[in-house]
Amino acid sequence: MDFEKLTQVMRKLALDAGDKIMDIYNADDFDVKTKSDDSPVTAADEAADALISAGLRAEFPDVLLVTEEQSESHKELASTFLIVDPLDGTKEFINRRGDFTVNIALVENGVPTRGVVYAPAKDRMFYTLADGSTVEEAAPFDRDVVGTLTPIKVSSPDNAALMVVASKSHRDAATDAYIGKYAVKDMKSAGSSLKFCLVATGEADLYPRVGRTMEWDTAAGHAVLAGAGGAVVRFDTHEPLVYGKEGYANPFFIAYAPGVDLKEA
Repeated sequence: MDFEKLTQVMRKLALDAGDKIMDIYNADDFDVKTKSDDSPVTAADEAADALISAGLRAEFPDVLLVTEEQSESHKELASTFLIVDPLDGTKEFINRRGDFTVNIALVENGVPTRGVVYAPAKDRMFYTLADGSTVEEAAPFDRDVVGTLTPIKVSSPDNAALMVVASKSHRDAATDAYIGKYAVKDMKSAGSSLKFCLVATGEADLYPRVGRTMEWDTAAGHAVLAGAGGAVVRFDTHEPLVYGKEGYANPFFIAYAPGVDLKEA
């Protein structure tokens, strides 16, 4: 894999998909459909998926591509593959809350190693460079000219005063009970894979997810966090979260900055 080329392609496709999404987001109205798993889908999901899929298949035809919106792609398994959630945080999009992202990632031998997370309504974009390290690019964004890049790194957490981020749309009693095991200084709520990015930048120390997710929801954020020195582990065993699982469903997990004294489930 040419990682320099991959970085350029993922960045450009994320920006192009973001433009498509924002055109629909800023319209007076848009249709919302329901998929077979009862999750919502919009024209923005579908347009972004078509654009990203075409771009990745043109540039990397020999690499398996898995995307949320193409159920046929969920039936194939490989140790190395590209994985896409063209619009993560559809509920945030529908409710016009802005916390939605474009997620594109490369998984190698079950580990997300490269990725981009772009939040077009928030003007924030995070991605891994060819060497695997993570940067945040400053807005405004130009498809053909890379803007100012700032290397990002996880916090050095204070276990007596942790910064925690949790889901905006999927917060529940089980999540609150687990967070209650820690000494928390401040809590933030965020949608989509932005939660991984807040840990990656040091804006949060800990993100526990006690709820259903799929690999396309997490792979890009996982790669961004890993490139900033963070980690993602299973909630039950604290073993590393791996990818390429049958059905692409995740167990509960914890994303965190090393130094956090992880509590048992």
